[in-house]
Amino acid sequence: MLKSLLIANRGEIACRVIRTARRMGIRTVAVYSDADAEALHVRQADEVVHIGPSPARESYLVGEKIIAAAKASGAEAIHPGYGFLSENADFAQAVIDAGLVWVGPKPASIRAMGLKDAAKKLMQEAGVPVTPGYLGEDQSPDRLQAEAETVGFPVLIKAVAGGGGKGMRRVESAPEFADMLASCKREAASSFGDDRVLIEKYILSPRHIEVQVFGDRHGNVVHLFERYCSLQRRHQKVIEEAPAPGMDATTREAVCGAAVRAAKAVDYEGAGTIEFIADASDGLKADRIWFMEMNTRLQVEHPVTEAITGVDLVAWQLLVASGHPLPQAQDELAINGHAIEARIYAEDPAKGFLPSAGKLQIFRFDEDSARLDSGFAEGDLVTPFYDPMIAKLIVHGESRPRAIGKMIGALEDALIHPVRNNVAFLINAVGHPDFVTAEIDTGFIARFEERLTERRAPHPNIWRTAARAFADRFRRGVPADLAGFRVNAPRSRRVVLHHHGEARTIDLDNGEPFALAKIERTGDDLLIFSFGEVYRFALNADATAAGQGAGDGALTAPMPGKVSAVDVALGAAVTKGQRILTLEAMKMEHALVAPFDGTVTEINVESGVQVRGDAILARITPHAVATEGPLAR
Repeated sequence: MLKSLLIANRGEIACRVIRTARRMGIRTVAVYSDADAEALHVRQADEVVHIGPSPARESYLVGEKIIAAAKASGAEAIHPGYGFLSENADFAQAVIDAGLVWVGPKPASIRAMGLKDAAKKLMQEAGVPVTPGYLGEDQSPDRLQAEAETVGFPVLIKAVAGGGGKGMRRVESAPEFADMLASCKREAASSFGDDRVLIEKYILSPRHIEVQVFGDRHGNVVHLFERYCSLQRRHQKVIEEAPAPGMDATTREAVCGAAVRAAKAVDYEGAGTIEFIADASDGLKADRIWFMEMNTRLQVEHPVTEAITGVDLVAWQLLVASGHPLPQAQDELAINGHAIEARIYAEDPAKGFLPSAGKLQIFRFDEDSARLDSGFAEGDLVTPFYDPMIAKLIVHGESRPRAIGKMIGALEDALIHPVRNNVAFLINAVGHPDFVTAEIDTGFIARFEERLTERRAPHPNIWRTAARAFADRFRRGVPADLAGFRVNAPRSRRVVLHHHGEARTIDLDNGEPFALAKIERTGDDLLIFSFGEVYRFALNADATAAGQGAGDGALTAPMPGKVSAVDVALGAAVTKGQRILTLEAMKMEHALVAPFDGTVTEINVESGVQVRGDAILARITPHAVATEGPLAR
């Protein structure tokens, strides 16, 4: 059995691997960049090694540094986690060539499944059904456009080396294909170093089903049933569950059997996931489910499989890497109940899911009611250098309705501040009638985005709850400078409160109800947490009421990042919503668009430059003003 293990990753997956390794008596070694010097995975490991600057391409993506760290620390094996180098066959081979144990599939298996076009051809040969599309070598824009038109819109452009939702674009019609192709290729080149793409028919009522497979070096391959991952945005999963709702025994046997055949076709060892796309317009049926890709690593959503099977998949990985056979045979595995996982991101759903960063001054969960997998603790800093996922909540119930109830409760118990996050969005999604009845496909978030991302104003009961909390503080001897509470009559209690520029006088004796909410103090103010929303109340005028004007036309960087494209020229006439430039940050592309019709009167950057947060990148001047300015003359 392995005695020591280096985790070539960071964040929650590094902490997850450390937890199981420690239980198995394995010494753990963490690696870290400058940005992660005080990260949770660094604090939890038995030994740590610094591997470079904050950008991943200079630290976590440099295989030579990872292998050198393993040798310097005396680690026997390397666990890649997910993302970064986890599906890099050359890195896996380098680990093996260095005399270390690779906790993952054979490099040849990674190569076979790493390129989506080659993988689909291999699956066809193995008798696994695949979606219609174009897998050819000709990558000219004209050929790709022609093939897309032959397949029929809508289509999906996918990077052949892609994964995790990166390098993927849905195209609705021929006129937008060229722009989408260029954007997809840029992102693919940046994320994977390979800008080649394939074209797939986009299924109009798609559901995303994946099967967990596991193999060992003794020729054994099993499946651990399916997961349902249809709640997605930008092709990235947000909520996952297991088993798939609506999956009957016959369809399950067909899909899981195909997944095992797929794994055997590449002589698979370790944990892997076979992803399928299903046309569920007439329910889940075996003849309408097609192979999409294989992820040759542990998945972010693996905990829901663990919850319904009772298996520790990381422990299985370490056992298989040590040469042991799989601990259980197929007939010893069974489904128990239902599990749901929600990914909590540092992002602002109300602003197009724009990633957020900052210090987690409040970061608390009720871990008695749900499993929490996170790479952060209260007081930690969320930086702009890596993926914005900050935690995963996992619940298990004897039925899907019970699991949904548990998930809503767990999310309502989550307290996060001041970093923007998607907890309220997740509550809205899990509580949506279509989710409750499992009438969901991959277009669910897009269809209901306005409703799901709506930022609620505080209910009158929230105001009353804040007022009572201030009144209680006053009775306990709050300093006089907080005396917004006043006694106007012997039997009357009133509190004047401020919230984002609005002032209200709250009468606590009028008999109206209070809200069920959690209350936290921050300085002289109070934070009220309710259904994922956070409301800040003050006794004095609310300083947060002073906002920036939205009509000045300045396009500012929402966070530090790199300008990947400038799409207009100085002096160009633009229309509201037209893309002006593209910023790459936190592993995603963010389009900055014109806020109104006007003229580009300022461009302060060029493609490839790094910019700081809040930097003014460009400015749009309304036509009525621009025609009077120097550009008109």
